[in-house]
Amino acid sequence: VLISHPFVETANVGKYFQKVVKGNAAYSAPDTIKQIVTLTTRARGEGLLALEEESKKIEDPFFKKGIELAVDGTDPDVLKKTMLSEISSMRERHKAGQTWFTNAGVYAPTFGILGAVFGLMATMAHLDDPAAIGHGISAAFVATFWGVFLANAVYLPFANKLKRLSGEEVNHKMLIVEGVMAIQAGVSPRVVEEMLMAHVSPAERESAQAAA
Repeated sequence: VLISHPFVETANVGKYFQKVVKGNAAYSAPDTIKQIVTLTTRARGEGLLALEEESKKIEDPFFKKGIELAVDGTDPDVLKKTMLSEISSMRERHKAGQTWFTNAGVYAPTFGILGAVFGLMATMAHLDDPAAIGHGISAAFVATFWGVFLANAVYLPFANKLKRLSGEEVNHKMLIVEGVMAIQAGVSPRVVEEMLMAHVSPAERESAQAAA
């Protein structure tokens, strides 16, 4: 794994581990949609420049940047390309951690087998000593166990969790991209809400409706 990846990626393993344990920041698609609809309503009534002050209240840096670009009169195609490029770059950064753990999961069983082979080789050298044979076979099985265990209980699940977390973040940012583009285009708030609700699961929709 150290040979396969740049040292900086290996040095970030602790951060990848924290990401798996802590997960993403709490993303609430209904709340984001509500915020987008509010901005859409104001932009339709007062113009995009009215959102300049509103953008300062937005905590999400990606969302804030999109609104600021829209307020600045950025060409829609350029605005969309800029935001999508940022999402693409983020996805590539996330792949570093995913690939690191995936490769570790691929290599771990092989090294477990190597440990088993060395253990059996050592055992074959002491066939005249029954006690040594038992010890050698035990060591061989332990090496195999750790290789398979680490691969299937640690490395590969970690890789899958990082992939899922990345997907959730990408989906949330794509919702924001669609919302910002709709705000800039002057789409009706009702249409914007219906369009963005396609990103929300039925359970979240019911919960949002109940809260409203």
